[in-house]
Amino acid sequence: MASAVRQRAAASLLTARGLTVRFGDFEALRGVSIDLDTRSIHAVIGPNGAGKTTLFNVISGFTKPTAGQVRLNGADVTAVSPNRLARLGLARSFQICSIFPNLSVADNIRTALALNERGPQLLRGRSRRDENGARIRHLLDQGGLTDESERRAADLPYGRRRLLEIVTTIAIAPKFLLLDEPTAGLAREDIAPVAALIKTVAATCGVLLVEHNLQVVKSLAAKVTVLAEGAVLCEGSYDEVARDPRVINAYIGAERRA
Repeated sequence: MASAVRQRAAASLLTARGLTVRFGDFEALRGVSIDLDTRSIHAVIGPNGAGKTTLFNVISGFTKPTAGQVRLNGADVTAVSPNRLARLGLARSFQICSIFPNLSVADNIRTALALNERGPQLLRGRSRRDENGARIRHLLDQGGLTDESERRAADLPYGRRRLLEIVTTIAIAPKFLLLDEPTAGLAREDIAPVAALIKTVAATCGVLLVEHNLQVVKSLAAKVTVLAEGAVLCEGSYDEVARDPRVINAYIGAERRA
């Protein structure tokens, strides 16, 4: 059994083992373990207060666990800062859009590339400028934002801003991307473009997704982990977890009744 766990972890890009987070007497996470594979989409679902955001905060370095470990490419990154994790290839998009509202769409992407290049060296040399110009055009196309490249980000409809946020996050070419409720607050017609972008991104990196829209989870995720009261309730394909009586009881049944 221990050997199988080690083999699974070795094949995974990002692993978490026994994550526990206590805030005083309250346990937000209780011994959560998860294996996240490259070039796949892994969704985390569960009722409000299940510990999903806390799990994201620990994996992305914003919260230090009381116990447990996070490993990236075999290295212990539990105590590594979010900025350092980003340079190591772990990027995170937040539930609330985080873009530069007064910059154009293209300049938001350009800024993300500059930060990844650690500053002004991005602008040095014609070949570097040409390379990044091509990269910006590719990212605009990937996000379906080419026609809005010179538009001020603040003037985009909310769904387009969400696309831009994901595009600027993948501009740093992460090995793993954490997406916190990417379809939250979107109009029905905006959900499909965001889901399509996530699917495209997963061809080049692993995606860990917290999402309340179960249709999006069903259409995208190869594996689903269900959290309840800070612990893993079950894990498997969407169809497997959707018919688990514990999940129906704790989450899916309530979602359907809402």
